[in-house]
Parts: sequence; C-alpha cells; structure tokens
Amino acid sequence: MTRPALPVDSGGEPPDAVRSAEEYAPFGLGTDPRAFGLVTRRLRTRQGLVTVRTAARATGSAATILLHGAAGSWTTWTPLLAAAAARGQRLDDLVLVDLPGWGDSPWPDRPLSNGRDAHSVEAYALTVADVARRLGYRSWRLVGHSLGGFIALHLAAIEPQCTHTVGLVSPTAFAVAEVARHPVRRWRRLPGFAGLAGVMRVFSGAPSAATAVLRMLRRLRLLRAAVSPLFAHPELVPDSVLDAFVREIRPAAFTRAVGEAAAYDLAGSWGRIVCPVRSVHGTHDVFVGAGDDPALAGVIRDFSVVEVPSAGHFAQIESPAAVLDALSDSFSPRS
Repeated sequence: MTRPALPVDSGGEPPDAVRSAEEYAPFGLGTDPRAFGLVTRRLRTRQGLVTVRTAARATGSAATILLHGAAGSWTTWTPLLAAAAARGQRLDDLVLVDLPGWGDSPWPDRPLSNGRDAHSVEAYALTVADVARRLGYRSWRLVGHSLGGFIALHLAAIEPQCTHTVGLVSPTAFAVAEVARHPVRRWRRLPGFAGLAGVMRVFSGAPSAATAVLRMLRRLRLLRAAVSPLFAHPELVPDSVLDAFVREIRPAAFTRAVGEAAAYDLAGSWGRIVCPVRSVHGTHDVFVGAGDDPALAGVIRDFSVVEVPSAGHFAQIESPAAVLDALSDSFSPRS
C-alpha cells in the first residue's frame, strides 16, 4: 500500500520509506500551515505576544488545543494532521499554540498580575486559556505532548468547568518530576531524560552553541544517532524531524521547564481534575517511568492509557493513527 497523496511538506523523508498512514512515522513535519487549512495569528495575551495556527473559522464553541513539548512547536502535530487527512477524518476548531519562548512566540515580556513567574506552569496554562478566549471559544479540549501534557493537566485542574477532555501524548509526569528534583540520586529511573536535562543545563546560557553543535551533528550525519533514544525506530524517522531539532532547540526554556516540574505538586493539583483524561505513549518512551501510568490513575478519577509498541517519546510522529484512535474523545468529540 502506498501513502495517499496529501498537500504536505514531507521534509525530506528517507527515500526507501514509502508507507501507509498506519505505519511507522509515515509523514514528515510540515511547515506551511496553509497545507493543513490553518491560518497564522499573533495574539496579545497576559504573557505578551503568542503565535498560534488555527482553523480558518470556528465551527463550535469549544476549541481543540494542541500543545507541543519542549524543543518543539506547532509543527510537531503536522504528522497527526496528515494522518487524519489520509483517513478523511475531519478535525474542527483546531488551535495549535507556540508556547511563549518556543517556536514563533517570543519570550514572555511580563509577569502575571499576581507577580508569579512568567515561565511557571500556571503562567503557561493561563496563557493558553487567554488564547482560546481571545479566539472566541468558551471551552476547550486539550491535547498535549510531553511538557504540553503537563500544562494541559494544570489548565484542566484550574479551569474544570471549561475543560471537556485532556489527551496526553507521551506525557511528562511523576518520574520526570522525581528525577528533576534529585538528578544525581534518581538519574537511574530515567537515564535518557537525566542525560538530556544535564546537556540542556550546560547549554542554557549559550543557546547559539547548542544550535551550532546540532548543526555540526546534522552535517556529519550523526544527529540521528544522537537522538535515537527518543524514537522506537530512529533509522525511519523523517529528515524533517531532525531538522526541527536543530531549528527549535531552546536550552534555557527546557531547563526552566525542568525546574518547574521539580517544584510542582503533581498529585495535589491533578487530583482536582474532573474531566476524562486519555493518555497514549510508546512502549519505548524514555521519558515515561514504569510507575507513571498507575500514579496518574491514582490521582485522576477518569484516566485510561494506551501503550503503542511502535513508538518512543514522539507518538504523534511515530504512530499518528494510533494517537488519533486513543484520543478519540478529543479529536472526534461526541458533542
């Protein structure tokens, strides 16, 4: 079976990888929002300007908000959008946010009105709510990858009446928070995350050096090996995904996010969530600890999880069809 023809930038995918939408990493990352029926907007929020890609027009009162992870942007969701198009699955009221400090959104230029750090989980969550309301939506369905899942869970906790569902893709949760609090004592629990956090901390004061190193690795064809722990089958990952790592690396923002995870009361906050929470992650995800799923189920009253054997930490890129199925409450809502 060959891949359906789609108006999507394949991003230089490996030449021998002609796969169906159901197979591993079938689509590269797109960079043109128009190919997905999206428009680019820049909105003034409580943290300053935020760049979002949205559906050209709203069809309902609830947005489907997609939140990327650290070292990412809106483009991380384009393989999932391509998989939906290949299936003929319609995704309405999409809002793809470049979180402040990532992608095309600048660093926050103001603290919150209550004096809280503009880089806190609360600040990011409130900014996402600002975005939705400025676009005219009264409520939302949240889907977050990694750090984006962390932010989605916090927003669901502080805005329970406005949050219909939360979908988690390769979520950052208890194991990451534990290693962030005790990076030396607990590094064995998630050595892949501990190593990456250490590298990001080293480069947090010199982001241009980090970019230069990644560009060199890319030029020497070593970047695929360097990021291989993040993927179940790194040899099949499209080139556009590797290019995005070089383009979207943000060591300082990543390090701040790790600090936020270390200080955050996961159980106390997420125990207030009342909406359904659906999670999907790869069996080979080096950021998900063995106890994360039971811990989430222990604090969130309506929680379920699907493991995808053919995915690592980027399930929306590696197995986008499986993510669409697992998070059907968010992508194909009943109402």
